[in-house]
Amino acid sequence: MRLACLLLASAVLTGCASPPAATPPIPGAPPPPTPLAALLDKPIYKMTPFETGQYIPHMQSAQPDLRKRIAAIGRQNIGQPYSLNLLGEFPFEIHDSLPMYSLEQSDCVVFAEHTYAMALSQSWEEFFWMLQRIRYRDGVIGVATRNHYTELDWNVANRWLVTDISADLAGPNGPGYDMRVDRARFLRTRHNTVRDIPVETSRQTYVPKDGVAAILDGLQEGDFVNVISTRNGEYWASHVGLVVLGPNGERHFLHSSAPKVREETFASYMARVAGREADNARAGKPGQMLAGFKFLRLNETITVPPMAPQPRPGRPGA
Repeated sequence: MRLACLLLASAVLTGCASPPAATPPIPGAPPPPTPLAALLDKPIYKMTPFETGQYIPHMQSAQPDLRKRIAAIGRQNIGQPYSLNLLGEFPFEIHDSLPMYSLEQSDCVVFAEHTYAMALSQSWEEFFWMLQRIRYRDGVIGVATRNHYTELDWNVANRWLVTDISADLAGPNGPGYDMRVDRARFLRTRHNTVRDIPVETSRQTYVPKDGVAAILDGLQEGDFVNVISTRNGEYWASHVGLVVLGPNGERHFLHSSAPKVREETFASYMARVAGREADNARAGKPGQMLAGFKFLRLNETITVPPMAPQPRPGRPGA
């Protein structure tokens, strides 16, 4: 009888005991992983950074071919809203308040850079590192080392990634244009930044718009596209994007252009631009005109150069 009472008392005490206190969440801790099926059903521009950190390594294993991976990642951003003047160096530098990355929106360069960086990376951390390696000369972060000029900065600084094949495609009689770049003036007037950088000149070759159809079969998925425009005798790369293959192997142009990221044939793109130019002419407001394209081949072997160490910032008055 005594044993029964003791057992009953023990049971009552056990039933009344409070459960262990739940461990409070750690501030800033990542959320639980998103189920893969739900993740892959999302466009990238609707993913959180944590979800993007899941998506990037999945794509490395799911699509081992780099060219196809670039196309798949770029297409998963179709519909991403377009926004010009999107990125800056904040908080690394405070000359502006624009951040160093954006998933929600893109302009043409940001879209291409993010797509390449994600395709070349296996984690969020590597993606963010790769993005800065692509955006800045030698990977040194700063407005003065950002690849502002497509032909003379971006294309040259990223020769480890892409190679200009425009001259080969255009042939010996292909058209060209002269460029003169005054980076010191650009930085002083646009970013209130003083740097002693000599003026640079260069001769560029491009494929004229009426010759594009003949060379399309020579393009490969993942190649980089520069749209060459002209106005008042000047030529420059006004827009960029990527080459992807359509269902029947036709070459498509995948790019970020107002109002959102889209995929279309080169013929469709040129027709839209021609319509806009005609509208401007009728309105008495002639602007820039499409001249043609530069094409840069995604390298077969890609060896990413090391990121140059950041120099110690200068001291005021030193």
